[in-house]
Amino acid sequence: MTTTSFNDGWSVRDKTSIFESLQGAVETESVRLPHDALIHRDRSGAAGRTSHTGYFPSATVEYAKTLHIPEDYRDKRVTLELQGVHRDAMVYVNEVFAAQRPFGYSTFYVELDAFLTYGAANTIRIEARAHEDSRWYTGVGMHRDAWLHVTELVHVTRTGVQITTPDIDARRAVVEVVTTVQNESTGTAQRSISTVLRDSEGRTVATDTALLTLRAGSTSVTRQRLYVTTPQLWDVGSPSLYTSVTTLLDTGTAVEERETRFGIRTLQLDPVEGLRINGTTVKLRGACIHHDNGILGAATIGRAEERRVQLLKAAGFNAIRSSHNPLSQAMLDACDRHGMLVMDETFDMWTVGKSAFDYSLSFPEWWERDVEALVAKDFNHPSVIFYSIGNEIPETGNPLGSDWGRRIAEKIRSLDETRFVTNSINGFVSALTEVARIMAAQREGDAPAGVNAAGDFMGAINASGMVTERTAESFAAVDVAGINYGETRYVADSDEFPNRIIVGTETFPRNIDVNWRLVEENPHVIGDFTWTGWDYLGEVGIGRVQYLADGEGPSFAAPYPWLAAWCGDLDITGFRRPMSYYRETVFGLRHEPYVAVQPPQHHGAVQFPSPWAWSDAVASWTWDVPAGSPATVEVYSDADEVELLLNGESIGRAAAGRDHGYRAVFEVPYAPGELTAIAHTAGSEVSRASLRTASEDVRLKVEADRDRLIDNTSDLGFITIELRDAEGTLITGADRLARVAISGAAILQGLGSARPDPTEKYDSDEHTTFQGRLLAVVRPTGVGRVTVIVTADGLEPVTIALDVAAASAERGREALLGHEAALPVPPITSAGGR
Repeated sequence: MTTTSFNDGWSVRDKTSIFESLQGAVETESVRLPHDALIHRDRSGAAGRTSHTGYFPSATVEYAKTLHIPEDYRDKRVTLELQGVHRDAMVYVNEVFAAQRPFGYSTFYVELDAFLTYGAANTIRIEARAHEDSRWYTGVGMHRDAWLHVTELVHVTRTGVQITTPDIDARRAVVEVVTTVQNESTGTAQRSISTVLRDSEGRTVATDTALLTLRAGSTSVTRQRLYVTTPQLWDVGSPSLYTSVTTLLDTGTAVEERETRFGIRTLQLDPVEGLRINGTTVKLRGACIHHDNGILGAATIGRAEERRVQLLKAAGFNAIRSSHNPLSQAMLDACDRHGMLVMDETFDMWTVGKSAFDYSLSFPEWWERDVEALVAKDFNHPSVIFYSIGNEIPETGNPLGSDWGRRIAEKIRSLDETRFVTNSINGFVSALTEVARIMAAQREGDAPAGVNAAGDFMGAINASGMVTERTAESFAAVDVAGINYGETRYVADSDEFPNRIIVGTETFPRNIDVNWRLVEENPHVIGDFTWTGWDYLGEVGIGRVQYLADGEGPSFAAPYPWLAAWCGDLDITGFRRPMSYYRETVFGLRHEPYVAVQPPQHHGAVQFPSPWAWSDAVASWTWDVPAGSPATVEVYSDADEVELLLNGESIGRAAAGRDHGYRAVFEVPYAPGELTAIAHTAGSEVSRASLRTASEDVRLKVEADRDRLIDNTSDLGFITIELRDAEGTLITGADRLARVAISGAAILQGLGSARPDPTEKYDSDEHTTFQGRLLAVVRPTGVGRVTVIVTADGLEPVTIALDVAAASAERGREALLGHEAALPVPPITSAGGR
């Protein structure tokens, strides 16, 4: 068997009808997968462009690739693996229909043999489209990896190695390896299967060989029980991974080999101890995430997925919930390596649509195959501990509709009994028809005051007896009650449903101090997942703070040119916002005070933060306002109280810590200099932090996350560009246009900022900083040196160099997946003077 990356050599163009194609050639672009064909298109506020997709247009595209099929492949099986094509994919081989897949996030396989011409060039063409099919930015195209598999007629099936660890103690672990083999030849075949288990250091820890006889046209299974002594357990703090090497042999000759990563760990769940991993209770510090990669669009390039996992974990999260579709294989690989727990979610809709052309149109026919694809993808990943069967599904409040949930849950259990099943239910949505009647009545009287009060209204509805009754059957179908925006149920449900275990699958970020106390104090509540851990494209402006003029009301969605939701702890480029440091403090992971300042130019204005908003504070004491202008300063701290100093003089003290929401607020007359917060507990200083006014000595600081890249389709280099003064203070209020030039063995894959309302696109070599920062992403194109030159008007240019090394051939698919990119390498930094 050979497995090779199928990411290179593609072209993409807008799809035209067979009649339009007669009018002339359509512009074609050469691309490398994973690829998003939408992110660089023009946005506008024109009619037909919607806020939920970020004001991008609809698009239909087709990818094409030519490959040579040698004559000796006649007696082999050639299969194309597509890990995600959004959406309504249609696959043609030599212009003959070969396969389709409506759902944009499922891995599917195309058996090419029947369509191939041997000893000649063959063309594969794949269509994809996006049009009013989701409530957020989806991108369009082949946004996940593609692989080509060539096997013998007797071969391990596409998802044919599944590993469980059913019996574990300190002395040994039982590792059960199930291998499914298919005989597509015309005769009986005798084979043997050798399995070798290796630990994280590559040492062999167990081996076994099993004989297998297959009749012509049959499929059979071998089940091997191997024993690992003194097992290294996988958990969040020490994500130890083993490798199973499965070899299919014909009379002693290896004809196929599979390497499968897995972890040894136990999962337990009950309302008294909560969730236990390896016997220890774990509370889920969770982040909901969408699937886009910010300025890269929907392309799930391996290193970008890994970087997100690393940064989320560094910010204090230990779990992610995919929202609201299955995660990429690259993301799961990263979660395994870095110890991030996963709740992998199936769908955002079942039979009731939320957008005009969404997956509900395909769900009745395709749901079972997509659930099978989800489980097959996740089965060997120790990071995956939950399957979520849906998000805010209206059918969960209807007895007949809730039967869909039972069917999905039981389907999952039939495929995988080792993990837990939940459903992310919002009782507000489950009772939507009744809620609509209530809201209509309120409109005739006193309606909720816009989207902010709507958050409180949602909480009240979720706590109601009406929701209790409507959702009882849906909650009974799952192992854990996933509750969206319903923390008002947590305590009451422990009395009414003593066997119910709850996880906050989606919560308002501003409520984390209250929610986390509920998690800590109630063993049946096992965690909290904020909306969102990482900002995303689409649903624009739902997390913004609005400043309203007299008589002006708030709006849910922001107008064009808004692009980002602006509700993430981390922004779309991966930088932490003040909310992230506040959450880290609430989690008990940060003990140094964090200081942020609300923009003084808005002081006194009528603010309207949405339920998904924090404040618009920035960690800066550099403001273009007259001295003496009032400013609101926020200090986040777990200490008893905080004292604030301005240029050495005390502004005052304020209580902080758990009983005061971990937040002290001060009104300060602005004056350039140094603002210092001193945290006190039991009357003594425990820590301090400062903000300093930046000087006018502006310099470029350029920092690469790694100075050594790997030449494969999964690697990227992330380069941070900042405006700082000579003392290193970030200059947040003097943004300017910067330019990036790349030469050598890489290209500029993307350049952009976290600005939530940009008019610039991400495919240019110049972009304006936002709050003093930009992110450049480079993608290798070969082996060799890469030179990056960053310039900005009036500033000294900065040059850094990167090296691109060849992927290690001996590491096979692992190297192609970019595992070497995970190696910790000190960042390379350079700063230019004025």
